[in-house]
Amino acid sequence: MKTTYINNMPIQQWLPAKNRPLLISGPCSAESREQVIKTATTLEQTGLVSAFRAGVWKPRTSAQSFEGHGEQALLWLREAKEKTSMPLAVEVAHPKHVELCLEHKIDILWIGARSVANPFSIQEISEALKGVDIPVMIKNPVNPDLNLWIGALERLSMAGINKLAAIHRGFNTWEINLYRNTPLWEIPVELKRLFPKIPLICDPSHICGNRKMIEKVAQHALDLDMDGLMIESHINPNKALSDKKQQITPHKLQNIISNLQIKYPGNFEKKTAETITELREQIDVLDKKLLEILAERMNVVKNIGYLKKNNKITILQIERWDKIIRNRKEKGLKLGLDKDFLKKMLNLVHNESINVQKRIMNDVKKKNTLKNKNK
Repeated sequence: MKTTYINNMPIQQWLPAKNRPLLISGPCSAESREQVIKTATTLEQTGLVSAFRAGVWKPRTSAQSFEGHGEQALLWLREAKEKTSMPLAVEVAHPKHVELCLEHKIDILWIGARSVANPFSIQEISEALKGVDIPVMIKNPVNPDLNLWIGALERLSMAGINKLAAIHRGFNTWEINLYRNTPLWEIPVELKRLFPKIPLICDPSHICGNRKMIEKVAQHALDLDMDGLMIESHINPNKALSDKKQQITPHKLQNIISNLQIKYPGNFEKKTAETITELREQIDVLDKKLLEILAERMNVVKNIGYLKKNNKITILQIERWDKIIRNRKEKGLKLGLDKDFLKKMLNLVHNESINVQKRIMNDVKKKNTLKNKNK
C-alpha cells in the first residue's frame, strides 16, 4: 500500500502526561450526571489521568442494549471538566456527532473500531473536521487490517488534522483465546514502524474484556514502547450499563498503574549496550542463514510442484500436512520453541508452499491457453 506522508504534532504538545505512562480514563458510557461527576472527580484525585473519556453514543449490536444518552451526556461531561479541568475525550461516528462535540467544547475526539472499518464513515467525519484544530484518536478497525487503519489516519491527515494518535484495542478473530479482542501485537508494531511520529496508545480494557487481565496487557504494551494507555474506569463497575466486566474502579486503576514497570528505549549502560550490539550481530547472521534455508526450501517446493503438475496430483496432501504438523511441533517443542509460535510459523510456511505450487499450476494454464490461441 502506498502511504501518504502524515504530518503529526507530538502528543506532548496537545496532551501532556501527568504521569508515566500517559493515561486516558473514564467510564465506558456516560450513564448519569452523578456517575460522570463522581468518576471524574475521583480519577482526578489520583493525579494520574491526563484526559477523561466517556461514551456518549454507543454503537451496540442489539437495539435492546443501552446506546448512550447522546447530547444530554455532553452537558454532564462539560460539568465534569469544570470541576476537574481534565480535557474530555468522546467517540464520534458521523458528522452530527462531530458537530455536537464541537458545539459543547469537547477537547479530543476518537473514532471507534466499527467506524474505522468503513472508509465512507471516515471520509464523512474527515470532511466535517476540515478547518478544525482538534486532536483525533483512531482505534484500529475491528478486523485485523493494517491498511484500513492507515487509511483512516491518512484521511484525517489530508483533512488537515495534525494532532493524531492511534489506539490499539485488539481485533476480532476466529480463534478462541483469553481475550475479548485478540491483541495481534505485530500489527500495531508495524504501524509504529511505518509511522514512528504517530503516538500509539493501548486500550487494555477492550483487548481483555475482563478486568483481571488489564495489568498484564498494560505492562506488555509499555514493554513494546507504546506511548500511553486508555483504561475504562467506573465508580461502580458492577452496576455499569455497558461492558461492566472490563471496567475498574479509580482505586484499582491507581493500583495497576503503580505496579507497572516503566522502561525506556535505548536506556543502556555502555557495557550493556556493547553486549546487546554483539547479540544483535549474531541475530543478523542467523537471520541470513534462516532466509537462505527458506529460499532453498521453496526451491524444493517448486520441484514438487512441477512433479504434481506433470502427474495431475492435487496440491494439498492432507496426510503429509498432518505429519509435518505433528513432527515439526514435537521437534520444536523439544528445542524450547513456543507452541503458538510454532503453529503460526508452520502455517505461514505451508501457505506459501501452496501458493508457490498454485503459481506453477497457473503458469502452465496460461502457457496452454497461449498455445491454443496461436494454433
